[in-house]
Amino acid sequence: MTASPSTTPTSFAAPKGVPDYLPPESAEFVAVRGGLLDAARRAGYGDIELPIFEDTNLFARGVGESTDVVSKEMYTFADRGDRSVTLRPEGTAGVMRAVIEHGLDRAALPVKLCYAGPFFRYERPQAGRYRQLQQVGVEAIGVDDPALDAEVIAVADAGFRALGLDGFRLEITSLGDDTCRPQYRELLQDFLFRLDLDEDTRRRAEINPLRVLDDKRPHVREMTADAPVMLDHLSDEAKAHFDTVLAHLDALSVPYVINPRMVRGLDYYTKTTFEFVHDGLGAQSGIGGGGRYDGLMRQLGGKDLSGIGFGLGVDRTLLALRAEGKTVGSSARVDVYAVPLGADAKVRLAVLAAQLRAQGVRVDMAYGDRSLKGAMKGADRSGASIALVAGERDLQAGTVGVKSMATGEQVDVAMNDLVAEVLSRLS
Repeated sequence: MTASPSTTPTSFAAPKGVPDYLPPESAEFVAVRGGLLDAARRAGYGDIELPIFEDTNLFARGVGESTDVVSKEMYTFADRGDRSVTLRPEGTAGVMRAVIEHGLDRAALPVKLCYAGPFFRYERPQAGRYRQLQQVGVEAIGVDDPALDAEVIAVADAGFRALGLDGFRLEITSLGDDTCRPQYRELLQDFLFRLDLDEDTRRRAEINPLRVLDDKRPHVREMTADAPVMLDHLSDEAKAHFDTVLAHLDALSVPYVINPRMVRGLDYYTKTTFEFVHDGLGAQSGIGGGGRYDGLMRQLGGKDLSGIGFGLGVDRTLLALRAEGKTVGSSARVDVYAVPLGADAKVRLAVLAAQLRAQGVRVDMAYGDRSLKGAMKGADRSGASIALVAGERDLQAGTVGVKSMATGEQVDVAMNDLVAEVLSRLS
């Protein structure tokens, strides 16, 4: 039966703005993600796995309805129960929901959590800006201590540097607290409402005037160049908090630049706010950032506890490393590649491969009855440092050929001694 044109299979492509990571390049992606997570785990952050989608209101209330993330960029849909759900655009709100729901805040404080995975924003795709973006995040919840702010920032800095990245800078500011933000809000609105703003920008100024300072359009940036900045209007308590954070960063030898005009893209930030910037990435220069979000837990129905965290872009960190001409991770898929010549040899090498894998060795094998030449090409492509070669004569002699892929030298090793020999060579 011939299929009609409307049902003829067609080739598929990944959705627009969603990158694929394929071997061998995917090894770099995994190394970046793992390196950033390892820096958090070394500081006592425990792993949390979050749902890919949540109740839409969680993000509307937690992230802020005035943000572009909520107003323009969320993937929101009704499920089969006609409930409005949203693919997570960021991690903090979901972590807060989990902490409240499972009572983690009733244990020792601070609650220190780390996570990694995909997040989703409907943005215009370009290099470093994806609709499915990969992030590593940490959250430290329950203690309002500037030393903890400094630790969170230092963890991010250490993660980048452990990967070999060094062409970035940390920009930092304070967005004040409840004692000074209301007065500053009025001051900023008085300034903004005297400007010739378009309707959308004026509405943004009414909801959250700080968002206007984050506008990237040149004419808006020019109009707001002389706008008052929060750093000049901090309360004594907020200023003392910020000064202590900076003192701790100095003690930890974490370099920074104070940026009074910094405004992060989410509404929940208070006090310490920061961003890591890499100029080698062009327009999408931010490789990560975060800040303190006092009041967010209360806003989501929990206790009135403070918190601070960050989100680091795995995709952008990978691009930043490439911009510096650096690579991380090994492109080798395996350590050992087995080349059987004949059906009996295939069975025997499969057993030896299983024994090596049980010892933590990465092993692959040539399948499909390839010729020796074809199988050795597979060994080259795998990145293995050792090839195991066996045919009928080797089985009769009870040996396996162990070949160094670097030198080409091959020696016969008794099958009973093979595992020990391979482990010795790889140590």
